[in-house]
Amino acid sequence: MTGTNIAFVHARRVWDSRGRPTVEADVMLENGAVGRAIAPAGASTGSAEALDLRDGGEAFGGYDVQHAVANVNTEIARAVTGMDAANQAALDNRLIALDGTANKSRLGANALLPVSMAAAHAAAHAAGLPLFRYLADDDATLIPLPQIQIFGGGAHAGRRVDIQDFMIVCPAADSFAQALEWTAEVYRAAGKLMAEAGTLAGVADEGGWWPVFSTNEQALDMLVRAIERAGFKPGHQVGIALDIAASEFGRAGRYKLALEDRELDSAGMIDLLSGWIARYPILSIEDPLAEDDPEGFAAFTRLHGKSLQIVGDDFLVSDAARVRDAAANGAANTVLLKPNQRGTLTETLDAWAAAKEAGFSAIVSARSGETEDTTIVHIAVGWGAGQLKVGSFTRGERMAKWNEMLRVEESLGARARFAGGTVLGRSR
Repeated sequence: MTGTNIAFVHARRVWDSRGRPTVEADVMLENGAVGRAIAPAGASTGSAEALDLRDGGEAFGGYDVQHAVANVNTEIARAVTGMDAANQAALDNRLIALDGTANKSRLGANALLPVSMAAAHAAAHAAGLPLFRYLADDDATLIPLPQIQIFGGGAHAGRRVDIQDFMIVCPAADSFAQALEWTAEVYRAAGKLMAEAGTLAGVADEGGWWPVFSTNEQALDMLVRAIERAGFKPGHQVGIALDIAASEFGRAGRYKLALEDRELDSAGMIDLLSGWIARYPILSIEDPLAEDDPEGFAAFTRLHGKSLQIVGDDFLVSDAARVRDAAANGAANTVLLKPNQRGTLTETLDAWAAAKEAGFSAIVSARSGETEDTTIVHIAVGWGAGQLKVGSFTRGERMAKWNEMLRVEESLGARARFAGGTVLGRSR
């Protein structure tokens, strides 16, 4: 490619799905190609994540991003202007060195990431390729299996239930489009069942139903009933995926389940989840133990790692070194990939490379504070991750991503390979 050096960088304040400020960046190349990207934000975050830079003070609850925007428009723009956007690693390494901190706290991950992603979009534009093709080392044809939230909980629903995400997966679907069709029916059935039972309180942060349950098991029972009401066989056509987000209620090996007013140690938490696995069609569990409980994580993996997808989110924070350590200790078998946990595309890709080397699977994931940005859709396909998690089946910031994946699948035609049940070790 010619003329792919960066000519202009500009950032602005935009708004995320919570009505909070975030940063959008435009990158223009010398040949006129333009890329644009927006930083998301999480509510449930790992302690080792890259940090967003917020202004503090009274405006917008302290969440304003004027300093992060200014960092892009001054220091970052000066540093990357003239660099080749087609050399993503060099660009990202410049951003990392410019910030100079381990957690991106000086300039802000919310300043670095949109520039990193926008540069990739601009380079893809210059190459005349959709981003997923541009990011691929080979032919990008694997369409991911979606994990889609039906009930929101934890930090996403006022902690009305302890467990953060009650999701479904459709391993028996023949295509991404069919997986969405099945999910739509389950989501509608769940809403009707909850309305009938008087347990519906609204919609949670990521678009799932906001439940009023008296126990966490009641949510699992309701989810199985919704799958059946929609006409599917639980565990065969449609299964359950959970994000426990145990770091939200667990610390130092103690887990406080507020909904049921009880406290468990690591062994008790493992026993609780093992009982659920025995009774419900659960195919995937994310962060079953807290990030500061690696021994518990390893013990859980020894028990269930051969039959279950065990995902590290707060535990791994998309960090290559943490993935390698987890693999060496036999903890987890899947990494959740969230670019804003690291601050650049290159560091996120490094985590995926470490995961593949360890034999781990991967799920590319959105955050609870999202926008219309669809970069992660292209990452999931371009990197061949095989799974995608962006929230529920409502709200525009979620549907923008599901709908973009439909377009990608359609564009591939007969060459599209839906990951389906293969990524969960189950044949269709």
